[in-house]
Amino acid sequence: MNDSYVECMVARKSSPIMGVLKYIIYILTGVSVIGVVAGYYIFIVTLLIFGLLAYFVVPGFELEYEYLYLDREITIDKIMSKQKRKKIRTIELGKMEYLCPMNSHQLDQYKARNVKMSDYTSREPDAKVWVIIYKDQSSEELIAFEPNEEMLKAVKNVYPRKVVEI
Repeated sequence: MNDSYVECMVARKSSPIMGVLKYIIYILTGVSVIGVVAGYYIFIVTLLIFGLLAYFVVPGFELEYEYLYLDREITIDKIMSKQKRKKIRTIELGKMEYLCPMNSHQLDQYKARNVKMSDYTSREPDAKVWVIIYKDQSSEELIAFEPNEEMLKAVKNVYPRKVVEI
């Protein structure tokens, strides 16, 4: 069997608003703790709200995506705050129409039809974003991601006519 294994990690650029919002949630949680300790039990509700926000929402502010190519499939995982990992999806490359750069003319007809696009990129302005045109049983989707050269080479070895380079 001639299977290849390639792994690639991309950190998503977080916006400054998210950083400010994270610290505001932490500060309000701290103020609520102080209010409860001081005997103002009205702060129990705010402590509960901001504590849950700090535990469940704030880890999603720092995202990384891990792309894993193995056995003609690309698996995309989301890593939140370098602590929690969640498998987002598995892309079967046999159902792929094309793999092309974001600025390719292959995408024009799909963009004109407003085909759904999933974004698993770093959102950096100078990033080399590639798009998979993915056709499942009854739907079409554009999947944006940032593979490294090794992953592109592995996909091109298996599907040479489906990888479009400019």
